[in-house]
Amino acid sequence: MSRVILLNKPYGVLCQFSDDLGRATLKDHVDVPGVYAAGRLDTDSEGLLLLTDDGALQHRIADPRHKQPKTYLVQVEGEPSDVALAQLRAGVDLGDFVTMPCQARELAEPDWLWPRDPPVRFRKTVPTAWLEIVLREGKNRQVRRMTAKVGLPTLRLIRVAIGDWSLSGLQPGQWRETEVPSALRSPAAVRSVPGQRQRSAPRQEGARWAGRKR
Repeated sequence: MSRVILLNKPYGVLCQFSDDLGRATLKDHVDVPGVYAAGRLDTDSEGLLLLTDDGALQHRIADPRHKQPKTYLVQVEGEPSDVALAQLRAGVDLGDFVTMPCQARELAEPDWLWPRDPPVRFRKTVPTAWLEIVLREGKNRQVRRMTAKVGLPTLRLIRVAIGDWSLSGLQPGQWRETEVPSALRSPAAVRSVPGQRQRSAPRQEGARWAGRKR
């Protein structure tokens, strides 16, 4: 059976298991042989990262037909205006591509959020705010480029959910194993048995990421 691991990747950790320069890697936090990252998360970003030992599953997770929405908490410099949020939702022209429409809203700083190490720079004269952004694509440094384009430079970026997978309950560096949703299983794994009703995999972590409010 495929193994799937949910890791809360800390800030400053490379999304790989080795590094010739001696920098922090996934190996410092996940002592499980044979797994690798299904997707990426920038070194200066934090939060949910999926690991698996199944190459076919990794491909299905990345396949646009099964593209999972990714939810980010973003601390930005400045005060978000209605115009800036509307630009994010409609799609932003970044020069080399135009982003797809997405969900974007302002919210209060989550009370469950851990402090970052090192801390985000603080300037008394410059206000900051928190946004929730939900994407169904994942270009290189896309969220940072989007917020910068609308005049809200990103100070801190945390991925809190991928589809129904959530980092709820995981502190930085902690991980847990989970199950593969039925929609992402191989055809052989989900083939119905004649005369029996197919059962879906249980929904992961009944609640979404901790503290979420709609």
